[in-house]
Amino acid sequence: MGRHVLPYADESTVRDAADSVTVPHTWLKVPMAPEEAGQWLPPGWVADKEESGHLMAADLRTTTAPVAPKGYTATGESRDGVVHVQVYDASGECAAQGQMAVLGRAVVVDRVTTEEAHRRRGLGNFVMRTLIDHAVDGGADLGVLGATDDGRALYETLGWKVHAPLAACIYRP
Repeated sequence: MGRHVLPYADESTVRDAADSVTVPHTWLKVPMAPEEAGQWLPPGWVADKEESGHLMAADLRTTTAPVAPKGYTATGESRDGVVHVQVYDASGECAAQGQMAVLGRAVVVDRVTTEEAHRRRGLGNFVMRTLIDHAVDGGADLGVLGATDDGRALYETLGWKVHAPLAACIYRP
């Protein structure tokens, strides 16, 4: 299983990327509507409308030294160029998390999630602000991410803008 993200969408790029995949359950993210991407996919591929969303970007600036909401603790670490942030509840269970890959002056934010029982408590905001502060401290000034409909609302409050639909395609031979 893996993921490929295409920076632009045209028929030959989408077909070539999909044709290069041999491992089932590999994802291909394409900056276009899932209905359009589905027309260019070879057999075995599905454009998953449930997983599709929005390609978003933001000019990054330091926030205000985020503090974990009351009752939660946070950890962060960097491994192999990827920064990971986790937020834990009082029992030590993971309540929220996110990660980002640093690519020079740009970062790609990925897998920001808050567990259902912990939503609407500011945890997603805290994770994003923590990641952004780390990115800016490291010299990054551009952030990119793929957002679900639910995530889009959070990211827009933090200044992120939608630039394109984002089709999520999966190889299911």
